[in-house]
This record gives sequence, C-alpha cells and structure tokens, in this order.
Amino acid sequence: MGNLLISEPPLQVLPSLAVKVGLNEAIVLQQFHYWLQRSNNIRDGYKWIYNSFPNWNKQFPFWGLNTLKRAVNGLEKDGYLITANYNKAGFDRTKWYRIDYSKLDMSRPSTQNGTTNGPKWADGTSQNGSTNTNRLPETTTETTKDNSAANAAPEFSWQSVIDYLNEKTGKHFKHTNTNKGLVMARQHDGFSTEDMQKVIDHQCKLWLNTKDMAQYLRPSTLFRASKFEGYLNAVPDEPKHEGREYWTGG
Repeated sequence: MGNLLISEPPLQVLPSLAVKVGLNEAIVLQQFHYWLQRSNNIRDGYKWIYNSFPNWNKQFPFWGLNTLKRAVNGLEKDGYLITANYNKAGFDRTKWYRIDYSKLDMSRPSTQNGTTNGPKWADGTSQNGSTNTNRLPETTTETTKDNSAANAAPEFSWQSVIDYLNEKTGKHFKHTNTNKGLVMARQHDGFSTEDMQKVIDHQCKLWLNTKDMAQYLRPSTLFRASKFEGYLNAVPDEPKHEGREYWTGG
C-alpha cells in the first residue's frame, strides 16, 4: 500500500491553471508545454509537437482515450492549443500542436522558442515546465524513433484492416493508396485496429445479407470521416459479467 503514496515524483499543475482551463486540460497543457520546450520542430517561427491520440494516451495512462480527446479538443476549441498539419504525406492527418501562450497571460510568451524551461505566469509564479511532467512516459513520435524495438508499440497495419474486411465480406478490396489513405486517416484520428474491426463486424451484421445495403460494405463507406465514428458508437457495449471488473489476487 505504501508504494501508492509518494514514491515517485508527483504530477503537478498550478491550481490557477486548473481554475482557468479545467483540471484535465491543465494536465494536458503542462505535458504539451514540457514537450514544446524540448521540440526541434520549428515551422513558421514556432515550435510544434505532434502525435496520434493513441500515442498521446500512453502519456496519460490514468485516462481513457475519450477523456483525453475531450480535453485536447476542448483546449483547441477554446484557443489554448493551435493546430496545423505539416505532414509530408497527403493522407497523414496527424495534428501538430503549439500552445497559444498569450491566452494564458504569460508575462513572456516568447520564451516558447527560447532555452528556459520554467516560464512564469503573469503573477510571477513558476509554471515548473521542467520539473512537473518529466515522470510521464516520453513517447511522443519525435522522441521515440531511437527507442529499442522491445519498447516500441506494435506497428499499425492498415493492410490487416482491408484483409479483415475482405474476410468478413468475401470481397476483394486491394491494398491501394486510396484504401490506405482512408484507414490511416481514421488511425490518425485516434481509432485502433480493434475499433475498425468492430465497425466491420457490426455493419456486416446489419448489411451483409441485405441486397440493397451489402454494396456499402466497402472502405469508402465504412472508413469515411463523416460516418466512421457514428458506426462505431452504434456498436452495442459488451455485457458485463460478475467477477470480471476486479481482480482479487486469488
């Protein structure tokens, strides 16, 4: 039990920041600030960081993916996070992020591109950029390219998604760039292989034996940006069984 009490550097954020943007949002901003201070990705005069939601989620293991998405999307909607796309591949929709420090009333917003790791708020209190987030896993895309294969997450295979669709429908969709773009776009939106398989399974149950609808069991329909999340949310939740939620150590 004692190892659940302060046995590692605690995660901290300023209460004033949590009041201003919300607690979850403050934790996200603090971590994004930590990486921005270390980023070498400079575009249009600003430092940027980038990652897919599943990889961001590895840095916030105490949240579900949807909680993280709400926090990040809320910060973007409120203007605290600025987003852009500097990806080389046209189908790659991974978002790049920077913080609009002016919205946080920082006394020296230009320090984003400097070498200091502890910028201050307008009231002079330290944001503790270098000391309060460095215990979270350093798994941003730009810093894990040199990590050993043993520590790397399994590589996403867009081909396996197309193969799974063919297996379930009896069709023969090819590994074309068009199909790759559709699947990879959903992956960069934060959806997993399992999410895509769930959509395929559910829509097959609904459409496969229906003459008018079977034609829509195709990548351009299932993985379309405007449709995919709706299909996924229509998948029934798995029933819960007694004894599954808690492990007693027996």
